[in-house]
Amino acid sequence: MGDVSAGAWLRDRLDGGPGARRVVPSGFPSYARVFHPASRDRPVGVEWPPLPEGRHRREWAAFRAARPELVDERVRWADAAAAFGATMHPLAQWSELVGRLRPEPGEDGPRDAAGWRYQEPAPGGLPGDLVAAAASVLAAHTTTPRDGVVAVWAGWGGLLGFHGETPARTFLTAAVGGDAVLERHNAMLARSIPDRFNNVFLRPGWQPGILSDEISRGPRLELPAREHVLFRGGVAELADPDGMRHAPWRDREAGEHGLDAQAPSLVWPDDRAWVMVADVDLDSTVVGGDPALIAALVADPRLEAAEIPVDADLTRAGGATRPDAVGG
Repeated sequence: MGDVSAGAWLRDRLDGGPGARRVVPSGFPSYARVFHPASRDRPVGVEWPPLPEGRHRREWAAFRAARPELVDERVRWADAAAAFGATMHPLAQWSELVGRLRPEPGEDGPRDAAGWRYQEPAPGGLPGDLVAAAASVLAAHTTTPRDGVVAVWAGWGGLLGFHGETPARTFLTAAVGGDAVLERHNAMLARSIPDRFNNVFLRPGWQPGILSDEISRGPRLELPAREHVLFRGGVAELADPDGMRHAPWRDREAGEHGLDAQAPSLVWPDDRAWVMVADVDLDSTVVGGDPALIAALVADPRLEAAEIPVDADLTRAGGATRPDAVGG
């Protein structure tokens, strides 16, 4: 969108307060936190070698040499909490549920008694299928499901073109067994890395991004600490299970590598009945709207969601992490 004034109303509702108030507009009757799923894996038929790895190198070397099958799955926060004997609640911090902020030395993820190894939820947005699930609920709570605005944070790597010395994005690979195609690709990547010692005349140039040069050079919606590129689009489009595959900001080259479009950072309908916010620093998506919408999100079995107060601090530094600290 060339006219980014469509998002000016958001700026007026951001008060720069702590937690969600920094990125989630105020003024809605109710708010929901939609938890981004975590993941876990474990080997089949064998157990993990003991930790820390530095003191058990022989066992770990044998484990890797055997190349056991690993099964992996998504996991809800509530299930992770149960596995670690923690209490799940609306303002929970992931590190609180699994018992510590970082794994022990030599450990690449906390493990439960059943041998599952956990990876923390990804910040920045829901997976594509859960974007569609949330969007299908949101579409039923607006008079303009096909008319609205979808915004993407301008800071995602490779999204916008820029003046620089290296490409906006590359895909790292490793040639296996002398694969000629991969070897040529790796050679291209090597040429893309600036060598100031042997090429002192190297000058920055325009590096194309995922979006067109016109969009890259165009106006952006400026909000506190964030800039966004705006697109016209209704939430009904996002409700399509394949909607994220057709998103205009999806990297077509990345699609060949099995990568999906990044979840939108902001979505709102023209009637402004609600707003959905997915910030790069948050491991949950926040929705502001009327109580009926929030109740529908919380009740949807496809989503893990809970009602929260607008002033909830959802960052890792947040102090309201106990069940008795949850406000109404």
